Amino acid sequence: MYDIVLLPPSFPIVAMENPCLTFVICSILDSEDFLLIDVIHEIAHGWFGNAVTNASWEEMWLSEGLATYAQRRITTRVYGAAFTCLESNFRLEALHRQIRILGHDTPLSRLQAKLDPGVNPSNLMNLFTYEKGFCFVHYLSQLCGDPDNFDSFLRDYIEKFKFRSVVAHELLESYLHFFPHLRDETTGRSEGLEFDCWLNAPGPPLSQPDLSQGSVFTAPVETLSQLWMSEPLDVEAASSFANISDWQTFQTVLFLDKLLDKSPLRPEVMMQLSLCYSADLATMNTEIRIRWLQIVVRNNYQPDLPQVRHFLLCQTSRIYTIPLYEDLSSGPLKSCALEIFYQTHGRLHPNLRKTIQQILAQGGSAVQPESAVPVLATELCAQNPTSLRDVNVTA
Repeated sequence: MYDIVLLPPSFPIVAMENPCLTFVICSILDSEDFLLIDVIHEIAHGWFGNAVTNASWEEMWLSEGLATYAQRRITTRVYGAAFTCLESNFRLEALHRQIRILGHDTPLSRLQAKLDPGVNPSNLMNLFTYEKGFCFVHYLSQLCGDPDNFDSFLRDYIEKFKFRSVVAHELLESYLHFFPHLRDETTGRSEGLEFDCWLNAPGPPLSQPDLSQGSVFTAPVETLSQLWMSEPLDVEAASSFANISDWQTFQTVLFLDKLLDKSPLRPEVMMQLSLCYSADLATMNTEIRIRWLQIVVRNNYQPDLPQVRHFLLCQTSRIYTIPLYEDLSSGPLKSCALEIFYQTHGRLHPNLRKTIQQILAQGGSAVQPESAVPVLATELCAQNPTSLRDVNVTA
């Protein structure tokens, strides 16, 4: 028997597995594809994470990387390889975006991360844990020659270690014991592909799966993003190329992420994007809307700024608030963020409230909810009043 419990949107974690029971925040319900992936991923934790658990925070990939691999094996069987490749493409692009931001040498990108004194264990729960971990597991599945054979190994691994905590060495020794011909071969130890390098080298995955089967979904996204970035802009060609209302969610968020990477955009491009898509995007799911609103903020696009305020007044989920607060606070719209926080802080989870206070305090003194109004008043004096009036209009 398996069941799902829907939690208030202020619950700090999107989804959390428990034996035969998954907790999911209700604010993700409108994002059908994301909900599907989250539920399957949490089910996979029944084996990787619950039945067999990583022995320390420093090797979270043993739970998350294996669960992500199992999740994608399931979605490939049920929904097809193209869908799985699309979702993987979206996640891996996000991984490489994080590498560009943090740098190739960030210690957080090691699979065997070091929990040194002062390091918050929560920081080890990142895209590297999931996606670099997945790439390593996928590499192991290819190294043994057949994904079905690797499935047999995983079943043997679960049976051997069930109800125990393990370290990476035990997984890899079990793997080489199951595939003894690999122990003496040089393939797994060739430069740049040895197990130790996978586990301890920082930076991107040493290899990635072939995602070409997803090109039926990803190729239109690439073409559309290139059309909007072309100089000079051909508005007719870009606006008529595809109806994104017919796209899958992962296609649309992949497209918007590409626009986010290029922001701030040329003013002409931003204006035409809004004219073409803003009305439709406003009716789509939350995963799509937050990305569009991040684009609006990073481009300080006045006509659509009221949507940002309305969105944040309605949202209390960490994943749907932090990105916008970070963008608002790093630009000319920080006073808008302060005002919204003052109005909503009582509905936020204490951990989220503290995080937003830290974001708003960057470059200035600490922000307490009760002090937001006077701080806001100070900010207002330094801001363009027309800009703030537009922000504060309820959409």
